[in-house]
Amino acid sequence: MPSSAAHDIPRPEHPRPQLVRADWLNLNGQWQFEIDAADSGLERGLRERELAATITVPFAPESELSGLGHTDFMEAVWYRRTVTIPPAWAGRRTLLHFGAVDHDATVWVNGVEVARHRGGFSPFTADLSDVARPGEDATIVVRARDPRHGPQARGKQSTRYGNYECLYTRTTGIWQTVWLEPVPDVHLRRPRITPEVAASAFTVVTPLSANRPGTSVRVTVSDGNGPVATATARADVDLTPSLRLQLPEDRVRLWEPGEGFLYDVRIELLDAGGAVTDAVDSYAGLRSIAIDGKRVLINGRPVFQRLVLDQGYYPDGLMTAPTDAALLRDIELAMAAGFNGARLHQKVFEERFLHHADRLGYLVWGEFGDWGAFDGREQQPTASFVTQWLEVLERDHSHPSIIGWCPLNETSQVIGDQVTQLDDVTRGMFLATKLADPTRPVIDASGYSHRVPETDIYDSHNYEQEPAAFAGQVRGLDRDRPYVNTAGDRPVPRPAVLRQRVRRHLVEPRAGRHRPGRGPRRLLGLRSARARRGGVPRPLRRADRCAAGRPGHVRLLLHAAHRRLPGGERHLPLRPHGQARRRARPRGPVAAGRRRTLTRRRRRRLVPMVAVQRRRGHRGALAEPFLSVLSDHHAEPLTW
Repeated sequence: MPSSAAHDIPRPEHPRPQLVRADWLNLNGQWQFEIDAADSGLERGLRERELAATITVPFAPESELSGLGHTDFMEAVWYRRTVTIPPAWAGRRTLLHFGAVDHDATVWVNGVEVARHRGGFSPFTADLSDVARPGEDATIVVRARDPRHGPQARGKQSTRYGNYECLYTRTTGIWQTVWLEPVPDVHLRRPRITPEVAASAFTVVTPLSANRPGTSVRVTVSDGNGPVATATARADVDLTPSLRLQLPEDRVRLWEPGEGFLYDVRIELLDAGGAVTDAVDSYAGLRSIAIDGKRVLINGRPVFQRLVLDQGYYPDGLMTAPTDAALLRDIELAMAAGFNGARLHQKVFEERFLHHADRLGYLVWGEFGDWGAFDGREQQPTASFVTQWLEVLERDHSHPSIIGWCPLNETSQVIGDQVTQLDDVTRGMFLATKLADPTRPVIDASGYSHRVPETDIYDSHNYEQEPAAFAGQVRGLDRDRPYVNTAGDRPVPRPAVLRQRVRRHLVEPRAGRHRPGRGPRRLLGLRSARARRGGVPRPLRRADRCAAGRPGHVRLLLHAAHRRLPGGERHLPLRPHGQARRRARPRGPVAAGRRRTLTRRRRRRLVPMVAVQRRRGHRGALAEPFLSVLSDHHAEPLTW
């Protein structure tokens, strides 16, 4: 983009620093805009007419920087802008790029649909060659649908009107840079640059738009002193040419935590006569990742990761940083505070952030914004979660700052006898990640939600806010005894023991009057309808409590349904797997015998317990319930 135009638009910097061409046109700035409250705009002709308002792209309409600050729900929004494709691009194809649009996007140019994409975190591209040529006007119309209900990868976006707990103002529509780029008919696509520290080499995989006879790909790696290594490969034999560049021993310099040394990488596409027909500039860092027991090794040395949990929200731009300098400042502040990296939490950060992390040697874990799949009973992630995550892996593979992947976070759900949708998607995302990138460790689902036994790292989450208590919980680190999530007094087992899983829930009570004598500190036994007095379960009998501590028992978490305690806290009354909700009590002599049989079965097989305890030091009396069911492992298998 001409530098003279850069000061006229917001976020003028190149949005894709690992794949830069000399010619491009930033489309950030003023666009026509209109809210489509009922998603009826296509029927009402919004695609064809001028829109009622304006908006500053790339900021979402909920943000102040967009010029709107509309924070209510919007089922759909529309954008419109007419641009002239530069005449100097004649003879090349014009690509229209979107960094991210939340959530379901459809794009028309000059009345013709050119792209549709699902997912609010990953980029997509439309080829405009058949609808607008260089020197012609292109009227771009974008509709973004963002339904409030149903499973959707939202990350930390609130499904209520206002912010609550750890969920924040929504982002709808375009929230990253939009730009045009000219490319030849046969052009380079995003390369995959993989470092090999043991061999002092880089492997560069160069996807192409097409193969043509006589073409070749040339890759040059340079440092501040000039070219370091060059390799050439034919581009008319293999569908995707791959090159290996060996670095001379005296020019090897590693990318280290706190010192992000980067090599410049130039990739060129040559025709049969050796002329350059396409060229892109990129960069790479030479670093390795390995695991030795409980230690993560960077370049063969253990590195203790002091990571900040970065959620990437800005007061005025929401998920979009107001400036490139704001991205850099977040990293510099974290490093000044003593952190050496970040877990990029429930959001796929824009590439400019990763670029600064690459330059500064800032360690990051890449994570998908998967929250939004819980329907009130169970997790329902869809196939699009896998699709979007693969697009993210393709975009970010070559960033040396990323040292691990985390597809899912705290997708806590009971593991029962039936294979669930969450089981399928969790394993699918884990396997897809390992296949797409075998060079980095993968956490299947962070926190107390592991479902894949072969996950590379088993992590635990700790929400303790008292420094002294936290220090006590993690003091075993230096003795190779890390903190492990527990339920009650039992550790949450490792994923190899999935059938003996217990999970912990953190819930925030709603406001409500608390009646004395029915407080959350009581131990409540949930057994039969006859054991309930006035709707409140009676405490467990002494025999039941003794049985709970008997050797040879394991803890199992059964299916549960949310119920509210009188004081506003929630607990999860348990019922055996497959048992329906409680119905009206049957009456009559036959029914009475049936009730006695059910009661005997429950007394013999199950002793459900729910303990709800208030956590000290939290406003609103944050409740932290844990749930467990005791079952004799000699009586029957542990799977239900």
